[in-house]
Amino acid sequence: MTYITKEWNGTEYFPIHDFHHIELLTGNAKQAVHYYRTAFGLEPYAYCGPETGVKEAVSYVLQNGKHFFIITTPLSSSHPGSDWLKRHGDGVYDIAFSVDCDLEAYESCMSRGAVSVLEPMASENDEGIFGKSSIKTYGDTIHSFIDDSKYNGLWAPGFKTLNLPKLEKCHTSLRRIDHIVGNVELGQMDKWGEYYENIFGFSTFVRFDETDISTKYSSLKSIVLRSKNWKIKLPINEPAQGLKKSQIEEYLDFNEGPGVQHIALLSDNIIDSITALRNNGVDFLDVPDSYYDDLENRVGKIDEDIELLKKLKILVDKDDDGYLLQLFTKPIEDRPTLFIEIIQRKGSRGFGQGNFQALFESIEREQSLRGNL
Repeated sequence: MTYITKEWNGTEYFPIHDFHHIELLTGNAKQAVHYYRTAFGLEPYAYCGPETGVKEAVSYVLQNGKHFFIITTPLSSSHPGSDWLKRHGDGVYDIAFSVDCDLEAYESCMSRGAVSVLEPMASENDEGIFGKSSIKTYGDTIHSFIDDSKYNGLWAPGFKTLNLPKLEKCHTSLRRIDHIVGNVELGQMDKWGEYYENIFGFSTFVRFDETDISTKYSSLKSIVLRSKNWKIKLPINEPAQGLKKSQIEEYLDFNEGPGVQHIALLSDNIIDSITALRNNGVDFLDVPDSYYDDLENRVGKIDEDIELLKKLKILVDKDDDGYLLQLFTKPIEDRPTLFIEIIQRKGSRGFGQGNFQALFESIEREQSLRGNL
């Protein structure tokens, strides 16, 4: 049964303004940077590594409109990221939030039972003070609190401008992170929902059960937490009982535990975005032509040409506030874990409930090819 509320039922213990960045751990940051640049159009921004006095890891900062991706590779087996990579493979390690004061955010969360990863640490140079602290969330994922309001330099102390050769690529019209989705084990979804409500003061505004998200073979449950200003939206999925292995169970097997399943990037023109991304070589899930046969009857009149949506395989869903358009990549790593969603919102604050069956049947076809259904 679907539960959706627009009312704010949380408690704003401290202001969280927005996503600040996500950090991905990878075995070869240099190659990953090239992929994210050529495929998704991210722009080079900053770098730290041996050339800047950092010996244990390299980190490349790429910009996606308002938000940033950090791509990090450990340079020695003693770096904690090496063990993380050995277990999980390439993936999202840190979902960082922009706050007024990292010390206030950290102490507030710790007072309600959060587990520390990094105590508040102020990095300072001639260009100001950069504040950072971190706490744990599901699996081996963390949340960092970033206060860069008093820092006027490039990214953070220890970073320099990332100068890379210019690329001829298609402009992707991607503007920001819309939401970030996590997968957790059977029976753990509500625990982590309560964690975000209690520790961060977030509000649960969407709940789907197995009757909403199911196919002939598998199903899952999902909730969505949000911040007061709607900038942070964090869906959490868990598997439900089905005839065969669900996509969430496959993820948990290959990731060896909970973690980030996908990153949703907001587009201001999804037709331009998907056209560019396909031209850049991004591989998307397939959508059968039959999906579009009665699309107008399902969603009503929309601005976009349905034949063009059919050609690009873009999905559409509507709710009381408007409609959205979306499409999902195939897994972008060799392990079938992390993928990317492209989404455009035209009033809708939903997540494409009307597309769930078509989406999951497409995912199951990919699972079957891998022998994991």
